[in-house]
Amino acid sequence: MRMILVAALAIAPLLAKDNEPAKRLGEAASVFSEIMAAPDKGIPQDLLANAHCIVIVPNLKTGAFLVGGKYGKGYLFCRSKSGSGWSAPGTVRIEGGSVGWQIGGSETDLIMLVMNERGMDKLLASKFTLGAEGSVAAGPVGRTATAQTDAQMQAEILSWSRTQGLFAGLALEGATLRQDLDDNATLYGKKLENRQIVTTKVRAPKAAAKLITLLNKYSAQERTSASSPSSQQ
Repeated sequence: MRMILVAALAIAPLLAKDNEPAKRLGEAASVFSEIMAAPDKGIPQDLLANAHCIVIVPNLKTGAFLVGGKYGKGYLFCRSKSGSGWSAPGTVRIEGGSVGWQIGGSETDLIMLVMNERGMDKLLASKFTLGAEGSVAAGPVGRTATAQTDAQMQAEILSWSRTQGLFAGLALEGATLRQDLDDNATLYGKKLENRQIVTTKVRAPKAAAKLITLLNKYSAQERTSASSPSSQQ
């Protein structure tokens, strides 16, 4: 009996680690739901409807702000070229960079919309640096707001953050996004590349069902053909 108990205690941390990507999907769904449900404070639905991809990183750590230590894990979803639905999630890690006014020791929920195919192609690389390899602008807040400034119209990526209940656009510069093959292996049983996941109709894990349903709900309006000038470049 004692040996069984010892073995169970030894295995428990491994099981918890294996469940982390699935648990994080639930956290990402809660973050997205709360942000979009806030009256007049969410991401404009016309932008979401015309986005090529979305990245959601719950609980981005900024504990070592003064020395540039930021770290978080999250997910990316991309739409089919027909715009008919969202892909299964690929996993990402975000490291380094500036998060503007964020305070050391805080946790930040981060959402990014990728607004054109060029930005999507960079996002699906093994890694890329925001600002250096892809233009980023703070996204507008509000259900009916649209990206009308020159910076937002030209940006490949629009970003937002939520810290201590405050939701606002965020010009995230210098952070590196990397795919996380180990977390993909946990979700899918093998080390799939993010590009393969979102472009070959890989079946989404059950843990992603709630978040995909929410994405479909809030981007249900028909995509416009003239999403932004940068999408045609």
